[in-house]
Amino acid sequence: MSLLLIGAGLLNTFAFAPYDWHALPLLTLTILAVALRQSQSPAQAAWLAYCYGLGWFGLGVSWVHVSIATFGGMPLIASLGIMALLVAYLSLFPALAAYLAARLAKGQASFWPLLLAICWTFAENLRSWLFTGFPWLSVGYSQTDGWLSSYAPLIGETGITFILLFAAGSFAAFFRLSRKRSSLNPPDNPNNLLQRSDQAQLAVAVLLLALAPLLTGLKGWQPTGAEASVALVQGNIRQELRWAPEQELPTMKKYMQLTRPQLANRLVIWPEAAIPQLEPDAQAYLFNLDMLAAENQSAVISGILDVKRNGDAYNGMIVLGDTGVKSQIYHYETHNRYQKHHLLPIGEFVPFERLLRDIAPFFDLPNSSFARGEWQQPNLQAKGYQLLAALCFEIAFPRQIRANFSADTDLLLTVSNDAWFGDSHGPWQHLEIARMRALEFGRPLLRATNNGVTAAIDADGKVLGQLPQFQDGVLTLDVPLTQGRTLYSLLGDWPLYLLCLFAAALWFWRQRQLQASASSKAPTQSVAPTATVDVSVKTAEATVAADQSEATTAPKDRIEPHF
Repeated sequence: MSLLLIGAGLLNTFAFAPYDWHALPLLTLTILAVALRQSQSPAQAAWLAYCYGLGWFGLGVSWVHVSIATFGGMPLIASLGIMALLVAYLSLFPALAAYLAARLAKGQASFWPLLLAICWTFAENLRSWLFTGFPWLSVGYSQTDGWLSSYAPLIGETGITFILLFAAGSFAAFFRLSRKRSSLNPPDNPNNLLQRSDQAQLAVAVLLLALAPLLTGLKGWQPTGAEASVALVQGNIRQELRWAPEQELPTMKKYMQLTRPQLANRLVIWPEAAIPQLEPDAQAYLFNLDMLAAENQSAVISGILDVKRNGDAYNGMIVLGDTGVKSQIYHYETHNRYQKHHLLPIGEFVPFERLLRDIAPFFDLPNSSFARGEWQQPNLQAKGYQLLAALCFEIAFPRQIRANFSADTDLLLTVSNDAWFGDSHGPWQHLEIARMRALEFGRPLLRATNNGVTAAIDADGKVLGQLPQFQDGVLTLDVPLTQGRTLYSLLGDWPLYLLCLFAAALWFWRQRQLQASASSKAPTQSVAPTATVDVSVKTAEATVAADQSEATTAPKDRIEPHF
């Protein structure tokens, strides 16, 4: 069973970009749920889900190994060890969800599918913030182009994950019910209540899946009829050359040469840290670019690193040229900038820095000690547009996007450098995550990267255009703008969390009611008149005989779940 679940987890990777087999999570999660229903204890349920997680993350985030082995300066055995630790850590979260669901359902499993979905939601929420969070490969992202994508503007990726787990649990309950159903069950069998509950939850799950295509009109946003003329620049600078001192001027010259022909009333986007000098050292270059862009009625947004006088370093974005705001021009202290808030562990800050930096070169990568920007920052202003900025990894955190989103936001913007991950599926998964944010918030999204995948995405999450990986170039196109608010942008995950709390409270109330009912019946059953002692003994003997008969006829390999 453990090997089967590892295989199911491995298979789950193909549900995500660039493979996009969207129905796979429903299959693999149902296999997991069936195994969990047959487990004998919460500990066994946790182990089975842990095996699923080993396959799920072992292949799904294998792209992390590229950065460790290629750029981390560590031997192969050490890099594989670090990857094993990462996968082992991430697998703890599905294990936690399975353990909690089994523990809560022990003795009363009438709402187990709902419990599984609630516990999984809790575990995934924990994964998204513990140790700064790593919410990568959450199963809801598999539906970016899938059947359930129409739920994204309403309940977000988190809600889609909830539906997938609830449906998988309901299918597993139905599978178990169909195996145990027998004409020998009397009408008053207590298991019939469980059967009715399983059937009701299956009906709700099927209804939720069937409703998805009918929800496409409930987006909450509308096209304005206007378009933004944009140019996304992909420099394709090799990662090992990006911070070489002798490559600073060639890199800055290349970006200027790629951009100059596109400076004609356009919004131009450069990738993360496209300018390889610190902002204080690049002032002459920046003033020249600022004047050139303003003369051509264009704006350039570029990623750049900054070090303040107090020594704090920031990974950020700045706006040059036409901001659309009167008398607002670039200068070093301008507030029209973004500073990255959600830093990447090891890559941008090192936990236990004094200890780890001396262990291996991997913990002493260039630019791996940044200060954190504010949680809420004003949208960038460029050519009269307001752009909600997210740097690289931050696009995977919808709570942060929502905290900075407003009705005046025109575009979502994310810049990145995925050269760290080579020719793996990591950059494609990153693009898929960005597309889900466009779906959730009903705004087009611009994504500029160093070597791919650079793309423009509309408010429906569809790719309007993209550049090939590992090639330099400029993507120019007109992006349709939208207005209005999606339900998810207004309420976020709170409706789902409140539903989970309400369902959990209802379940605990029902448990107490059942316990109270059992307690009230116990004294009545234990006290019997003297005259009926012989009858009771005979009844007990008959019951034992019946149990023995059932034991002899039941299959020997039959596994009864503990719940």
